[in-house]
Amino acid sequence: MNQAHSKKYDVFGIGNALVDTLVFVNEDFFASLSLNRGAMSLADGATQARILSALQDHELELRSGGSAANTMWTIARCGGSPVYNGVVSTDPNGEFYRSDLAQNGVVFEIGAVDESEGPTGTCVVMTTPDAERTMSTHLGVSTLFNKSMVDTAILNQCQYVYIEGYLWDGPAAKEACLYAFDTARQNGIKTSFTFSDPFCVGRYRDEFLMLVQNNCDVVFCNAQEALALTELDKLDEAAAAIGALCDLVYITDGKQGCLVVDHQNQFRVAGFPVQAIDTNGAGDSFAGGVLYALARGETPLKAARWGNYLASQIVQIHGARLQNDYGEHYKNIMEH
Repeated sequence: MNQAHSKKYDVFGIGNALVDTLVFVNEDFFASLSLNRGAMSLADGATQARILSALQDHELELRSGGSAANTMWTIARCGGSPVYNGVVSTDPNGEFYRSDLAQNGVVFEIGAVDESEGPTGTCVVMTTPDAERTMSTHLGVSTLFNKSMVDTAILNQCQYVYIEGYLWDGPAAKEACLYAFDTARQNGIKTSFTFSDPFCVGRYRDEFLMLVQNNCDVVFCNAQEALALTELDKLDEAAAAIGALCDLVYITDGKQGCLVVDHQNQFRVAGFPVQAIDTNGAGDSFAGGVLYALARGETPLKAARWGNYLASQIVQIHGARLQNDYGEHYKNIMEH
């Protein structure tokens, strides 16, 4: 469809700005560490330092990260125009983060807070041979994000707002997200939300249910998160329950592709068969692909196809961010 629109930007993303340390580990690495295998755990600086000490003989790779930032990065890799709102420190990690986004087509306008306020947030991403990732996150100054940092002038130039569920771990950040949603809805901007993690759903299930019903035009989650939110055992029933609360729901389901619930009509959109080596960032890339396509007037099912394609690309590399440009693939994928 590729309809033209009058907005300057495609999506305004809000999330924790984190510098990722990527590493491959064996299953036995977790034996001496108290971590939620296959999920994200919050950690203080000392706990994360112990993990990094245990990894001193491993090969480490540094990337700018954060779930919503990964999604904005994906939109830029498609040739889109994303904006990202988050907070970093004036420390070296913060400067690395800022320049990395700017050099890769993501508008990042928030000024850094002084290093005396704390460090830029960091996340150790440990990937096992089965391609599953386990994350230990020290939020650092990300917890300082508040409604005064939401740039409403830029937000009003965007088609969509996209917010990650991880922000509910900080009261001020949660208030900022609700403020952004309210501002968007008052100005006719579509709102989208990702649950982020099954453990996040467990912590804020009732709040997420209310949020989906009252604030969201589009919801993203994976199968585990959908089941956790609805407390149901069957994915199609969970999809129907969430679809009764929100007009458009995308539920990723690994190699099976995804479920789309469009105004309570449920569809399965097939994935692209590939050999996965690292699932880190698959959901973020999927959401980026969907939002990019929706911003160009594609149907929800067509948008799901592009999201599935980008998810299939990210799981074939190490890390949560696509490193190539994918705009030239768009027409071919969408026509088949």
